[in-house]
Amino acid sequence: MTSPAHPSKSETAVESPRLRALSHPEAIARRHLCFGWWTLLVFLTLGLVLEGLHAFKVGAYLKVSNETRRLMWTLAHAHGTLLALVSLGFASMVRLTPEWPARQRAVASACLRGATLLMPAGFFLGGLFIYSGDPGLGILLVPVGGIMLFAGVILTALGVAHFRVDSRPSGPPTAKRK
Repeated sequence: MTSPAHPSKSETAVESPRLRALSHPEAIARRHLCFGWWTLLVFLTLGLVLEGLHAFKVGAYLKVSNETRRLMWTLAHAHGTLLALVSLGFASMVRLTPEWPARQRAVASACLRGATLLMPAGFFLGGLFIYSGDPGLGILLVPVGGIMLFAGVILTALGVAHFRVDSRPSGPPTAKRK
């Protein structure tokens, strides 16, 4: 059994310095902060566009025959917004669990980012092309994203075991009285 300070040859041979840098907790946290805020902006903008389609009574969106499109695009907006927030939460989780194994952390990160892109894209593309009231083939991306989300969430839940409470005091330092 090897200690974390001295990885085995097989672990170091597989893990390049670039991979180690990319899977470092601070790198992953930064990646998820950037990804989370930008995807939140994209999906909130989509929500505003959908509101605009409502406001201007656009038939391609509001006609009864386009109910599937309306549902799919609403689901794209809702899932994208929620998963962007999950990404921001994941960034905090990574910073609080520095002992979380790097490979597990990196796979969870990739799965959550993949799910954040695939699920809303599947709903959006499914609503873009509708066939007799059924969503288009883009909807096939949703279950793939769902599996990635499941994997990312379970790996993250397992990572909670590596949670470490910081011994430093929280909050701003207090001024000393004279």
